[in-house]
Amino acid sequence: MARFHVIIPAAGNGSRMGAEAPKQYLNLHGKTLIQHVIKVFDQSTKINTIHVLLNQEDAHWRSTYLHSSSKLQVHYCGGDTRANTVLNGLIAIENQVEADDWILVHDAARPGLSNRLLNHLLSMLENDDVGGLLAMPLADTLKRADSEQRVSATIPRNDLWQAQTPQMFRYATLKKALIAFGGSPTDEAEAIEALGLKPKLVIGELQNLKVTYPQDLAVLSALLSSS
Repeated sequence: MARFHVIIPAAGNGSRMGAEAPKQYLNLHGKTLIQHVIKVFDQSTKINTIHVLLNQEDAHWRSTYLHSSSKLQVHYCGGDTRANTVLNGLIAIENQVEADDWILVHDAARPGLSNRLLNHLLSMLENDDVGGLLAMPLADTLKRADSEQRVSATIPRNDLWQAQTPQMFRYATLKKALIAFGGSPTDEAEAIEALGLKPKLVIGELQNLKVTYPQDLAVLSALLSSS
């Protein structure tokens, strides 16, 4: 029977936040963002292992109190890109997993994932032939800008979704997709798509947003306070 393993790439420096520490170590309601992330997977009875992937120069993990978990393993295998980091992580755990085990890749700075949403994703995808990801249908009108930041086109939003994480695929398929991809995919689903497969979209939640800019942290704090 296939098992479930979580990979949390946390090797980035979060430069767009303009903070002293990488964004996964910023505080939200008394815990670091990555603590919130680890906790939700630790609480799930279906999740077997959790793997945090760090940059070799990471100076914050050991000096920050983090939620301990018997499921948790840390790997100092960060790469130049997210895709490289995830691939390095897959290689690091290859002796612990089977080819058809499920891998859930989740952003270290996406702490709003709820237990309910995680369980929904697992139930929707565990018998799927391909796997898939959480995503939100776009509600806003999209504009394409020119070099002078003026509107050059309006893009129809019909059938457009904003990708979230976790993104969930079989170990062997995801590893093959990342190795075969020409360049650096923006997410795991893009690499899977390049194999000719069609990941399933599972509706996510607004609070499952990725903290990228300073205002995101304030928005997320408010959303979690009201939930």
